Amino acid sequence: MRVMRALILSVVPGLVLSGCVHTAGPFAKAPQNDLDALAYGQAYAMTPAPAAYPSASTPVAHEAGYRLDAGDKLRVMVYGQDGLTNTYAIDAGGSITMPLIGAVPARGRTPARLAAEITTRLRHGYIRDPSVAVEIESYRPFFILGEVAAPGQYPYVPNMSIESAVAIAGGFSPRARRDRVTLTHIDASGPIRITVPPGAAVSPGDTILVGERWF
Repeated sequence: MRVMRALILSVVPGLVLSGCVHTAGPFAKAPQNDLDALAYGQAYAMTPAPAAYPSASTPVAHEAGYRLDAGDKLRVMVYGQDGLTNTYAIDAGGSITMPLIGAVPARGRTPARLAAEITTRLRHGYIRDPSVAVEIESYRPFFILGEVAAPGQYPYVPNMSIESAVAIAGGFSPRARRDRVTLTHIDASGPIRITVPPGAAVSPGDTILVGERWF
């Protein structure tokens, strides 16, 4: 009898503990049953946020493929030739003027193409085996007009957006339309005028026109 009682006493606590400690481990997630749904509501998968409005409405200037124009300042390095290595600004005619070789057309060329042209000219009667590199020291300015605090011409900063350009110009005026602006960009085919959102990119030489809202 004592043996039977001891056996019962040893089994019952185990059953009680097994019923109480029935949850899964800390890294497992039990499925939600109907009672959970009634108590806490139905579980739903999280919907991803919608994609942002495209900001590539205008070209972004990358130095390798960037097309030079008047107002750009270039660092031309001719290795071993200190008299030729210098900073040159592209003039209104679209050229830079260097010692020995004179005016070199730069408008519409990439820095690499301009370096190749300078190399060719120096090789013809001046330097036997010239090594030339061209880097952009500063980009030509951009222009912002219309409903901003201080319209005018400003230095271009790489990776600019319409928003940052407006900030440089002192911000929107109280009458400004803030959701859209008119952007004029000049490429090889001529000027292009488009309407863009504030997150659109700005390229060197672009003109931004902030219009007036009508209400």
